Amino acid sequence: MPVADTDQRLPVGPRVEPSPAPLPSSISLPGRYVDLAPLDSEKHGPMLWETLQDRANDGLWDYLFDGPFAEAEEFQATVARFCQSDSYRFYAILDHSTQRALGWAALMRMEPQHRCIEVGYILYTPKLQRTRGATEAMYLLARYVFEELGYRRYEWKCNALNAASRRAALRLGFTFEGVFRQHMITKGRNRDTAWFSMLDQEWPARRARFEEWLDPTNFDDRGRQLTSLAALETPNPGVEDGD
Repeated sequence: MPVADTDQRLPVGPRVEPSPAPLPSSISLPGRYVDLAPLDSEKHGPMLWETLQDRANDGLWDYLFDGPFAEAEEFQATVARFCQSDSYRFYAILDHSTQRALGWAALMRMEPQHRCIEVGYILYTPKLQRTRGATEAMYLLARYVFEELGYRRYEWKCNALNAASRRAALRLGFTFEGVFRQHMITKGRNRDTAWFSMLDQEWPARRARFEEWLDPTNFDDRGRQLTSLAALETPNPGVEDGD
């Protein structure tokens, strides 16, 4: 039989430094408007439960895996489970001035050997939604993932029907990659999952626009933004038609 020509090879990807990334730790990440701290069920659970008592908050749970909760004990038990998980690293999002817990987010789906990680399980109470702190929390986590932990790929996934989450991913600089059809069954319903990502080589430009938007000079005396985050973005090839 003829010997294969070893000089003619199939295309392969570029070489990558193969060292794994460390797992995220129970670290505090201070910011200007919010601080991130390891989620503590005893400390942060009661604060969050109190904030979530407004009945208008029911829609917060529509696309999350847990909730809504009828009783404080059930909620507290869920927060305790989050804190004890080895698969997720939950961070409470705290108001910088008062240290009141306003939400949480998790680093998850950790693949240190591939230096790939996901941000998810995001809960923003109404007091955090559409604030500078809401954006800063995502900036702090992304900076930690890329600059301190050294990950190559940062993922955002959501229910494909969750239009608000899809818009948020694009606004924050993630690129839309597609929809995994019939990906999950959640709360007895089908879930198609929309996938987004941000890469390490994209982070420097993303960081610059985050910091320009978060700068206090970008807001007037009433706290209104002068330039939107989207207006600071270079064209994003992942922007979806209609979003």
